[in-house]
Amino acid sequence: MSDKILEKYIIRQIEASTEPVISFSWHGGEPVLAGLDFFLKIVKLQQKHRPSGRIIINGIQTNATLLNDDWCKFLASEGFFVGVSIDGPEELHNKFRVLKDKKGSFRKTLYGYELLRKYNVQTELLTVVSGVNVNFPAEVYRFLKQLGSIYITFLPLVERDHLSESGASNISVPSEAFGVFLSTIFDEWADEDIGRIKIQIFEEAARTAFNQEHTLCIFKKSCGSVPVVEHNGDFYSCDHYVDKEHLVGNINEISLAEMLDSDRQKEFGQAKLVDLPEFCLGCEVRDMCNGECPKNRFIHTPAGEPGLNYLCAGYRRFFNHIKPFVEAIAREWCNQKR
Repeated sequence: MSDKILEKYIIRQIEASTEPVISFSWHGGEPVLAGLDFFLKIVKLQQKHRPSGRIIINGIQTNATLLNDDWCKFLASEGFFVGVSIDGPEELHNKFRVLKDKKGSFRKTLYGYELLRKYNVQTELLTVVSGVNVNFPAEVYRFLKQLGSIYITFLPLVERDHLSESGASNISVPSEAFGVFLSTIFDEWADEDIGRIKIQIFEEAARTAFNQEHTLCIFKKSCGSVPVVEHNGDFYSCDHYVDKEHLVGNINEISLAEMLDSDRQKEFGQAKLVDLPEFCLGCEVRDMCNGECPKNRFIHTPAGEPGLNYLCAGYRRFFNHIKPFVEAIAREWCNQKR
């Protein structure tokens, strides 16, 4: 991203933010490849344009392989929240995360993560659940617990393959297996780690006990609130839909606020709800899932209706598994209100 577009983006983001805290999220590819000087420029521009009385926070997603002391000192001093991609113990992580020389990246990732911990940078662990590590839920979870982060997120790998019977590639996580994976980890978390470790999907499910709206876009009734701005200033409806059809505009010509509030972006967001199959409308755990992400809706319902989420069986299994827990929370909350 050029200096001109970077400054324009920062100005537009600040203008579009209505909350006291203004949030920026930096993703790649691998955003650290942009260099430390680029991020020094970011925080300088943010402070230049920060309105009085407002707070700016930054999040960055990284595989941590390029982090060093200078990076971690910077991230700590500027209060960055850092998500680190790590897929479990060394053998599981290295299955798909390899370096240019084809060697596994685990050691470099772990070193970068330990540096972040050394400098007290707030971290979150993000684990992509594939067709391989899904078979080892306890091993994956216990390894992540050992690393000491209190925030953990599990991201299902769903890669389209139109030639396969399931519609997904063989490295994608099987739907039912994903439900077992989450349920197994939930049981250990509920017995040993509740209140100590925050796992994003468990937190999202628990929100339904308090009639709270989901914070994670994939579980909201409608979407469109998490667009992406590319290096040239192009604004796309969602980072899963960076294509000509979903190009809304460019920040050099239109404000972020206008594009977020545009009919085109609203229609994109509402399509998630409008296109929900009849099968989902009567689902007993619909409020926890809401059909998940539209990008994964490429299979058919038992009645042959298109638009069912590839992960439906797994989510349905998991959300039904934790439903008694969520209902108990809801009852306790109602009792406390009386």
